[in-house]
Amino acid sequence: MSAASAAVQFGQHPPALRTIVHLSDTHFLAGNAALGGRYDTLANLRRTVAAIDRTRIRPDAVVCTGDLTDLGEPEAYRALREVLEPAAERWGAPLVWVAGNHDERAPLRAELLGAAASDEPVTAVHDLDGLRLIVLDSTVPGWHHGEIDDAQLAWLADVLATPAPLGTLLALHHPPLPSHIPFFDILELRGQHRLADVVRDSDVRGILAGHLHHSTSGTFAGVPVSVAAATCYTMDLARPADEVNGMDAGQSFHLVHIYDDTVTHAVVPVVDAETADFFTPEWVAEMAALTPAERLDAFSRKRPR
Repeated sequence: MSAASAAVQFGQHPPALRTIVHLSDTHFLAGNAALGGRYDTLANLRRTVAAIDRTRIRPDAVVCTGDLTDLGEPEAYRALREVLEPAAERWGAPLVWVAGNHDERAPLRAELLGAAASDEPVTAVHDLDGLRLIVLDSTVPGWHHGEIDDAQLAWLADVLATPAPLGTLLALHHPPLPSHIPFFDILELRGQHRLADVVRDSDVRGILAGHLHHSTSGTFAGVPVSVAAATCYTMDLARPADEVNGMDAGQSFHLVHIYDDTVTHAVVPVVDAETADFFTPEWVAEMAALTPAERLDAFSRKRPR
């Protein structure tokens, strides 16, 4: 899109103030071993990166909401960095790492954060030019279910006591939502009411999560929650709930757009499909050259058939 056409506001909403790429559940293994004996996590992430490249987006951050590796192997974390760090550099965006239940805190800290290897929760606060992004660690060492411990809740309450200019997004692995799939309820975020007490009436505008290997959304303490599907494999929901299993299809990522009064989460499928290519930069430029009334007449009016 040309600079001139990009400057024209076609609708009632101005451009987004901030944009975030939301990925989840890469599940890398050392030596690119096949996950579950069947999924090529490296190839699937590379396809996802290529899809993001095609958007030509310049995001304000790339958020990866956990299960970065499958077994917490140092080599797997290094391999993940080799794919995502050059991509994030091309996009001009910081990488935000979130711990998941398949991760191990010590090697994650050492290999991705360049920090001392310790089992302390992986938390952070990122200032994206006025938009605050808070990383929580919902992992419970030695277990696959989630929980936010007392110290994190107190820390979160302290951070949220001062509102951010553009509000706050939370990023954690286990979504504070119900699931219609029985086995995910066993591995849910426990003690959700305690987190709700901290989030309610704060400046939190959205919650980003993963864990479920399928895209879903809901509300928590009055705040929208958006769950990104995995890049490695996704759950085939076209089955009875007690027969849902993984499939090497349906991978996607989210484009999160932050506006003055709302936050949107677009699910972008990673597919190789032919498109009609009717809309082009030239078409957009032609529309930009028209007055609002002319644009409406040219594109919205139904013509006689």
